[in-house]
Amino acid sequence: MMQIKCLTVGPLLANCYLVWCEETKEAVVIDPGAEGEKIVSEIEKEHLRVKYIINTHGHVDHISANREVKNRTGAKILIHADDAPLLTNPQLNLSSYLGAPVTGPPPDVLLCEGEEIEIGNNLKLEVIHTPGHTRGGICLLADKVVFTGDTLFAGSVGRTDFPGGSYTELLDSIKKKILTLGDDYVIYPGHGPASTVGEERRNNPFLF
Repeated sequence: MMQIKCLTVGPLLANCYLVWCEETKEAVVIDPGAEGEKIVSEIEKEHLRVKYIINTHGHVDHISANREVKNRTGAKILIHADDAPLLTNPQLNLSSYLGAPVTGPPPDVLLCEGEEIEIGNNLKLEVIHTPGHTRGGICLLADKVVFTGDTLFAGSVGRTDFPGGSYTELLDSIKKKILTLGDDYVIYPGHGPASTVGEERRNNPFLF
């Protein structure tokens, strides 16, 4: 049985997700964007064994606590190959523009479209490559849920005015890879509240 806990972290209020197998307590951390101590405290509170840190993309507000969580848990860092350079380059991950450059650890594993990340007993996250916000942006698909990073939000979509962004690619990614899912799939975005595929298909003004 999959368990999900959302932690809102950092000045940009990014969503960090703890996802784990209830039976084994094996877990992944999706987008530890800041406040590493807060994230680790929740990991310890739930008695989790973190196998992987997964970054949906390489912007500063989704990677800043990578080092602390990795050091405290021993977890491997996973990111799509196209966003791997952002982890170690403050200009590419945008942190240099905020006055606090972040140079994180390099990835341990490079992800690609269709790959499956296994957690515990029979839990799998499928990697969906969704370029548009960044070149290597990904969503993670599990049983009736999809973690969309900064690709798709409740009532909005990701920005495309940063280096590597493309509005055309973003909408193409959303329409061909997210909106093709069933209406009852729950969307867990990188910022803001959860939604459903059906809700966004019907009411998201950016998708008409």
